Amino acid sequence: MKYAIQPDVLSAHNDKLVSDLNRDFEVLGEQLSRKGVDINALTEKAQAFDIAVPSWGTGTGGTRFARFPGIGEPRNIFEKVEDCAVIHQLSGCASAISPHFPWDVVDDFSELKAHSDSYGLSWSSVNSNTFQDQPDQAQSYKYGSLTHTSAAVREQAIAHNIQVIEWGKQLGSDTLTVWVGDGSNHPGQQHFQRAFERYLDSAKAIYAALPGDWEMHLEHKVFEPAFYSTVIQDWGSNILAAMETGERCKSLVDLGHHAPNVNIEMIVSRLIQFKKLGGFHFNDSKYGDDDLDSGSIHPYQQFLIFNELVDAEHRKQPGFSPAYMLDQSHNVTDPIESLINSAIEVQRSYIKALLVDRTALEGYQQDNDALMASNTLKEAFNVDVSPILAMARYRKNAAINPLATYRASRYREQAAVARPDAGGSRSGIV
Repeated sequence: MKYAIQPDVLSAHNDKLVSDLNRDFEVLGEQLSRKGVDINALTEKAQAFDIAVPSWGTGTGGTRFARFPGIGEPRNIFEKVEDCAVIHQLSGCASAISPHFPWDVVDDFSELKAHSDSYGLSWSSVNSNTFQDQPDQAQSYKYGSLTHTSAAVREQAIAHNIQVIEWGKQLGSDTLTVWVGDGSNHPGQQHFQRAFERYLDSAKAIYAALPGDWEMHLEHKVFEPAFYSTVIQDWGSNILAAMETGERCKSLVDLGHHAPNVNIEMIVSRLIQFKKLGGFHFNDSKYGDDDLDSGSIHPYQQFLIFNELVDAEHRKQPGFSPAYMLDQSHNVTDPIESLINSAIEVQRSYIKALLVDRTALEGYQQDNDALMASNTLKEAFNVDVSPILAMARYRKNAAINPLATYRASRYREQAAVARPDAGGSRSGIV
């Protein structure tokens, strides 16, 4: 197998840190054992955890006003794969890539798959793009795509999604994610019901082309680029569309795609209950769809979301198998560093949620003991599980300290030499 960073660089860093890690791991293990928790069982769970990386996230993001590209950015999907390989090699928990088409279209998909296979990477959900016009397309999406008043535009958008499925089959994917920015910017511009009816008709046409072992995930977003109304604007419209479309059509939750102060963890619970939770796009938010690094603003909220996910896992709820992916915009940081950091922070929330005493929590809930129920969650959240995460990485031959190892490898500086700046935007504004 190929390595993006030389294994001896990684081993040299780990050798300096492993003694302290063993001591920290032992101390935490003793503390957890007094509560009847097996630290090695938790570490195995951490080792098994995996979250997909978005291909577009490896490039510098931007806003509606500007984009400030960094050095050594990937210029094509093959170089994006190399950056994703770094993220997984150091974090040990990001072995899949989610591509976006047509941004990541290549002439020979077998060559691309062989390239990703050589790094031990797989492909997760494939994403279609009908929210911007491409140079060679016949119809414009200025006024919508799957919901456009023109049948010709809708047919073009449907055909693109079906083509994305075909590309995904060549990569070994089994999920199509559909997001549209369709909506209106002025009152009266769009007939709400007719637009939703057109969306359902288009979604069903795409679903009919879905292979029997695939899922279709619908993504909602409260605003942007449609600032007055969005056709699939919240989880309510999302689950209604998924229920109307078919059994293997499910809802995808992006943590930034909600109205302010919405209870996202309760939305997660509702989707689980009705077997319609397809997956997550993890990021964080301060004001809106900010696409900030996961866990950077609301780590407790992220933990509470995983509390619902672990609860479903604990109860062995049928139809529960969500896909996890990062979806972030890195405007001022090295994208590789942010994605490594975020993957580990999502993993951290998962392990903390596994520490919740489910029996005690259910007892307090049954007795209406609000304070002790809340404290049971906080007790798990306040545990520093860093030694567990670091040990999981070490046992998987990943980095005990991923960011320090990455910086010592000088991968970014080397990439800058191999990938000279040709000017222009190469990764799209996320």
